[in-house]
Amino acid sequence: MNSIKIQTPKGDRYIGEGHPVFVIAELSGNHNHDINKAFALIDAAADAGADAVKLQTYTPDTLTIDCDNDYFQVKVNDAWAGKTLYELYKTAYTPWEWHEELKAYGEEKGLIVFSTPFDETAVDFLEELGVELYKVASFETGDLELLKKIGSTKKPVIMSRGLTSEPEIQRAIDTLKSSGCPEVIVLHCISSYPANLEQMNVATVADIPKRFNVISGLSDHSLGLVAATAAVANGAAVLEKHITLDRSAGGPDAAFSLEPDELKALVDTVQDVSKAMGTVSYEIGEKEKENLVFRRSIFVVKDIKQGEPITREHVRVIRPGYGLDPKELPSILGKIVTQDLERGTPLSLDHVEK
Repeated sequence: MNSIKIQTPKGDRYIGEGHPVFVIAELSGNHNHDINKAFALIDAAADAGADAVKLQTYTPDTLTIDCDNDYFQVKVNDAWAGKTLYELYKTAYTPWEWHEELKAYGEEKGLIVFSTPFDETAVDFLEELGVELYKVASFETGDLELLKKIGSTKKPVIMSRGLTSEPEIQRAIDTLKSSGCPEVIVLHCISSYPANLEQMNVATVADIPKRFNVISGLSDHSLGLVAATAAVANGAAVLEKHITLDRSAGGPDAAFSLEPDELKALVDTVQDVSKAMGTVSYEIGEKEKENLVFRRSIFVVKDIKQGEPITREHVRVIRPGYGLDPKELPSILGKIVTQDLERGTPLSLDHVEK
């Protein structure tokens, strides 16, 4: 797998061997719900020489439920702690009504503008906008129904592997490709916010193509540019970095985002490259494990009485990750529950008849 072609209204773009590193500026929620800041972030990305701008397409209701019990409390990351998941995503999401305008604005600047969909309705919405490729977030790699929907668009997919084991990476790649996805790019990613250099294990970037026969890159949540530089030294074809106009101004992801002028500091990081190289690793580190709760799992979203069969109305695959693995969904549908279950309860095998 040497390179892939992305068809855009302004001509074909290539990612991979023999082509410049494809740099993605991730806007995330750093616009702070001000569309003018979103436009300014796109300007900054273009001025810095990025190739693409990435959005995130979700609403609080497509990602989780409005529930304030202990399962839904955010207890990590100073910028996020103290909120429920619903409150966090309400703060961080990008209004869907902005997407068309932001995409057009970015394309005027010569950028590819695409997004990470977090549910099937978001995929349908982005298809209507005509995005050229998709991103799969690391916390969504286990949502096989979502992957099948994304794959069915027959567009290239960039997928982050944070908190995803080696077998799960292969399963995600196979699911996407068997559903119609022509090409998958896998980004090494450490799901800590921010991640430190000792966690990064950037050497994994070089191992991904050998192990999975895909193009590799880095989705970088570390501070500075050391890890990104090391990733390029290890053959990264894609770099993804969050961008903010000013870290001190705040924002849900500002603490681990890159200011526009910091791109000029790239040369100064070369002497630190060896520190970030690390070793090939698909293990979930101790620091990462605190974020396992953000993976999707099966939750009760409608009260179920003892003796009732479980239906799709009763359960959903949502964040957080305290319930059953999403792969168990087909096997538990129709099962009889052994006790009353309230909305917001993480489903377990103990709740159903054997």
